[in-house]
Formats: sequence, C-alpha cells, structure tokens
Amino acid sequence: MRLAILLAAVLSTTLLAAADRPPSFVVIYCDDLGYGDIGPFGARGYATPNLDRMAAEGMKLTDFQTAAAVCSASRAALMTGCYPQRVSILGALGPKSQNGINDSEVLLPEILKSRGYATAIFGKWHLGHHPQFLPTRHGFDRYFGLPYSNDMWPNHPTNGQDYPPLPLIEGEKTIETNPDQTQLTTWYTERAVQFIQDNKDRPFFLYVPHNMPHVPLFVSSKFKGKTERGLFGDVIAEIDWSVGQILAALAASGVDDNTLVLFSSDNGPWLSYGNHAGSAGPFREGKGTVWDGGHREPTLARWPGKIPPGSVCNELAGTIDVLPTLAKLAGAEPPKDRIIDGRDIWPLLAGQPGAKTPHESYYYYWNLGLEAVRSGQWKLHLPHEYRSLAGAPGKDGKPGPYKTAKTEQALYNVVADVGETKDVSAEQPEIVARLLKVAETARADLGDSLTNRPGANRRPAGKLGQ
Repeated sequence: MRLAILLAAVLSTTLLAAADRPPSFVVIYCDDLGYGDIGPFGARGYATPNLDRMAAEGMKLTDFQTAAAVCSASRAALMTGCYPQRVSILGALGPKSQNGINDSEVLLPEILKSRGYATAIFGKWHLGHHPQFLPTRHGFDRYFGLPYSNDMWPNHPTNGQDYPPLPLIEGEKTIETNPDQTQLTTWYTERAVQFIQDNKDRPFFLYVPHNMPHVPLFVSSKFKGKTERGLFGDVIAEIDWSVGQILAALAASGVDDNTLVLFSSDNGPWLSYGNHAGSAGPFREGKGTVWDGGHREPTLARWPGKIPPGSVCNELAGTIDVLPTLAKLAGAEPPKDRIIDGRDIWPLLAGQPGAKTPHESYYYYWNLGLEAVRSGQWKLHLPHEYRSLAGAPGKDGKPGPYKTAKTEQALYNVVADVGETKDVSAEQPEIVARLLKVAETARADLGDSLTNRPGANRRPAGKLGQ
C-alpha cells in the first residue's frame, strides 16, 4: 500500500510538472513558397494532406506578411521580432558577405533558453556564415544545414563562377561541400524527429527552415515523379511529408497537445523561374517586390485545444510577431532595452472574439527604400521602381528576364482588391494624407533611401571580427 501511495504521488507530481511546463514550439519555414502553393490556399496538381490536416485542426492566416521579400532580411525579422532595417540585415547574404546578425541582438532561441528550452535549427540559416554569426552562437543548441541559399554554389545557372563550394554545416563544422541536395528535406526531417524524441520531457523550440522550394529544386527518390505538377509539385509533396513526420513525432512523444506548430515562408515565389517557381495566387508580382505577391505568405498555426480547429484569421499579422508571441506563451519577455516592432498575436491565434490586428500601420521596404505603407485595408504604394517579368518566364531551372517597372503613388484597398489593380487615390484623399503621415513616421524611425532619410533608430549589423 505504501508503495502504491508513493507511486501515485510520483505520478501526480510528474503529471503536474508536465501540465505546468511551458509549451513547445515548432516553426517550419519554407523558402520562396508562394501563397497559392499549398492545398489550404488553393494549390493544384499535387496533394498536401498533412498541411490540409494542419488547416483542419488549426488556423489559416490569410493576411500574414513577411517583413521583406528576400531571404536574409525576412529571416532576421523572424529571429529578432524587428523590421530588418532595424537590425541592418538586408537582401540575401552570400559567401562573400562580411556581415551577419549582431551579437548584441537577442534572438528568439536566446529568449526561450532563458526559460529552459532546448533549441535546434535544421535547415537554412542565412544570417551570416562566419563562425561568430552561426546559430550556435545565437541561442541554438543544435544546427545542421546550409548557411545560405542553395543556389549559391558553382552549379548556379548563370553565375556559378562567383561561388565557392556550398558548405553543409553541423554545429560549427563544415562536414561536406556541394552536398546531395536531393537529401536535404529528408535530412532535416530526420533530425527534427530525433530532436522531438530527445526533448519530449522538456520544452523545446524546433526551427525547420527548408531550403525548398528555392531553386535549384531537388527532391528525393521517394517523391520524384509523383505529381502532375512536375518537379515543383514533387518538392512541395516532400515538404508536406516532412510536416506529417513532425506531427507524427509530436503525437508519438506525447507532446502534441502542448506544442504550437507554425508553418509559413520567407517570401513569395521567384517568378522568373517559370515551371520551377510557385504561384502568388491572386496577388500581384512575387519575390523581390513589395506587392502582396512578394509579402503575403501561406501560413498555418496548429495547437490542439488552444487554436480553434478549422478557423480562419483575416487580420494582418506577420513574421515580426512570432518572437513576442512565443516569448509571452513561454512566460518570457522580449528585451525592453530596444525597439521590438512585432506584437503579441495570441488573441488572433486563439480566435478570441473581436480580436484585431495589433498593427495600426505596417511598413514595406526594399533594402533601405520605403516603398509602401499599410493601415487596415488600405495600402499606399509610394513612387518606386520594381522588377517584373519581361515576357515569358524561364523553364526547367533556367531563369527568364526581368524588366524594371515603376509605380507612381497609388492607393489600394487590399481587402476588396487583393490584386492591387485599382488605384483609388482620387476617391480617398483623406486616407492618402493619413498614410503619407505614416510614411513620414517610418522615415524618421527607420530611414528611407528613396528620400535620403537616415532614420534615427537603426541598429548595426554584426561585422566580421567585431
């Protein structure tokens, strides 16, 4: 009897500890995935049953905005909760880059480690490839993956001579160069599953930034030739498989009900690659532009018992909001000694009645140029040049040409006119005036190279050797 009482007490304590344990988090982040590239957002020619399941068991976010339509900048926003201009990470860092994320920045995994979280990243980092910038120096316990984009190698279709061998890194050691990219999605998935199993008894943060479907496209033999859409569809099918493996591991490890899984992408599709590129769905343009085709991402959130199943959120939210939201759920706080641009969006994810976007305004930059601002349903494009396809796109891994297009100042209702096709400036002069004031606020804060404004509140990137 005494043994039974003792066992019952131990079991009770264990269950209580599990109930009191902060939630775990899984962030699955694709590369160049368009809004229309997965089943819940209208994809055709291939099935995404696991992402469909995520949508059925969780929430679709239809107005989830990346902070930049390019690789490194968007990832800086995810990890810091800031516009990339705030932390001076712009564009796509390459093997010749001498800068990366600053040591003084407090990244999401560092915040979560302060609450006892295990942390890992399996995939593309792209915030600096020198040792001082690597994930293991910025809060991640484990790292396996590529330090930058998978096309930055000697086999690049147009500029291979500009790139050294592509490193595959584990921890801080290059374990292989020019790795077999058909195995990347599988390798990342296997390590993600093992990490979940290894850390089922403690809170964890798992970040899986896939290299795919960034060109060049690669897929394992498990999915090669399996879809009607060709190689691109095969790649998405394998990403969907990866999601299924991660969800199964959460269930098998008994942590499914205490884990928030977020699926999204860094920016829209690289349209010049034609049949190797995805679809922006109903939105205008793609990667490399501030039109919604470049910024609006197909995003899903799932947490059984916490996020209403089959729900849809049409409010504006974005990657800058991930850090403050996960920090709060973990019982931590973002740093208070600096500006953090993101806001807690848990009321949206929880489906709380009447929950609204926490952003009165939102900024769209290309590098240091302020090209658009948004408030509510209104998006004001400021005069700027942008790239647009010049005729037919490329095919089978070869890019087609871009041309330089230009927009003058133009106002769009991006709720009624998702394609940003009808300028309503003349009918809404008061809205235009209000958004021009928002633009001035952005310029004073973060600067604007298009109007020669330096900005007062930017922080420097890290520099090699400093």
